[in-house]
Amino acid sequence: MVVTVAVPTETSTGERRVASVPDVVAKLTKAGIGVRVQSGAGERAYLTDASFQAAGAVLVEGTSGLYSGAQVVLRVNPPSPEEVQLMDPETIVVGFLGPGKNLPTVRAMLDRKLTAFALELVPRITRAQGMDALSSQATVAGYASTLLAASESAKFFPMLTTAAGTIRPSRVLILGAGVAGLTAIATARRLGATVEAYDVRRAAGEQVRSLGAKFLELAINAEGTGGYARELTPEEKAQESVMVSKAVAEADVVITTANVPGRRAPRLVTKETVATMRPGAVIVDLAAESGGNCELTRAGETIIDHGVKIVGPLNLPSRVPTHASQMYAKNLQSFLELLISRDGALVTDYTDEILAASCLVRNGEVRHQGTREALDARA
Repeated sequence: MVVTVAVPTETSTGERRVASVPDVVAKLTKAGIGVRVQSGAGERAYLTDASFQAAGAVLVEGTSGLYSGAQVVLRVNPPSPEEVQLMDPETIVVGFLGPGKNLPTVRAMLDRKLTAFALELVPRITRAQGMDALSSQATVAGYASTLLAASESAKFFPMLTTAAGTIRPSRVLILGAGVAGLTAIATARRLGATVEAYDVRRAAGEQVRSLGAKFLELAINAEGTGGYARELTPEEKAQESVMVSKAVAEADVVITTANVPGRRAPRLVTKETVATMRPGAVIVDLAAESGGNCELTRAGETIIDHGVKIVGPLNLPSRVPTHASQMYAKNLQSFLELLISRDGALVTDYTDEILAASCLVRNGEVRHQGTREALDARA
């Protein structure tokens, strides 16, 4: 039997991405996989229905017909509990599922006996790089955050020599040199700013310097597992605070990108530090959705405190929907290569370490320990 994959229109507020793109659809159909796309699914990413049809997809109006008979559903964001009820039992859902924040959807998938894979749970190992949707979307977020900062700033980023005199370049500080931070560094440098960056992982220093930025360094090595930083000790936090506060006070633009998976974002910029910044300075907080790296950040809002503009953007990748969708679709294509065997059948044995780690629910059972504990706590 041919495996049928369904791609719905995303329904989350402000979401412009789509889970597949025509180039990827063409490769899936060439491999013998049937692809259904909800009419209008790619419209907000500037991908037409006609382009999906030309790639071999079948267009379907509405979600009921889209899901009926589909073995796999590809999504950017989790389905609503109501959408889950439209899917056949044993349907496989793949996407960013945010289980800790979407427990009603997890419960609905359990009751419906769906199988769900959460891409944020894919382990960061070499073999899984092509499926690392967190990194691909962080790349987009880092780029978009820098453009947002430049548009909100009261100053030019580059040095300019004009008839009215020489304009000095802006000083941009990037806190956190993971994928988003490194992309923000590269983008700010391309825009002509003077860039400094800080990360608690010493290994990040070489990458920061290779992009032409100055690396702020403490005698701390907080390298953790999976490419993330470990939590700092109280003494280390005190050292970090002194150095970061000084750098923040001198910056025209601060972009914060520090996140710890499954936990509240680390607090890097206090309200007292904000008060020391120059009026007209800008903070763009990429960790706004997980509590914020700045004490004053409000998710989804822009506020001004002591003349400093603090921006708490939501879903930055959606600001660059065409390329964000393209990168995400390729992540899903790589994941499907694990999920669908070469003879075109769905894999039923999830012993592969990537499938095992990312499997959220299956056969009415929660496979992810953290989600299981959260559901038990709510019971």
